[in-house]
Amino acid sequence: MARVVADYIDDHDPRREAAWIAEAGGEPVGSVFCVAKDARAARLRLLLVEPSARGAGIGARLVDECVRFARGAGYEELTLWTNSILTAARRVYARAGFAVVDSKPHRSFGRDLQDETWALVL
Repeated sequence: MARVVADYIDDHDPRREAAWIAEAGGEPVGSVFCVAKDARAARLRLLLVEPSARGAGIGARLVDECVRFARGAGYEELTLWTNSILTAARRVYARAGFAVVDSKPHRSFGRDLQDETWALVL
């Protein structure tokens, strides 16, 4: 996560990349990034919502803003990578129109997991 944020800070094009931080009561409770993948596609990265703020629609609002920005920036596609166990996030992605385009097993965080790549044609 730190590398994604550092790369964004060091070298991002504000016309083609953006980041959002959601606040509640003056405290940060969520974030998401839209970063360039290539000339035609962007990636939704690091959707995070604090446990205390989950269930309030913050994740959906962050994803919607990322999609809106990607469309406005002229991207043709928005992709993301996640794990199948992140069920709440997966529901947010599905409601926003994303669909799973690839899935495969992997081992991360000391667990056997199923990764998923999702895509949304803009």
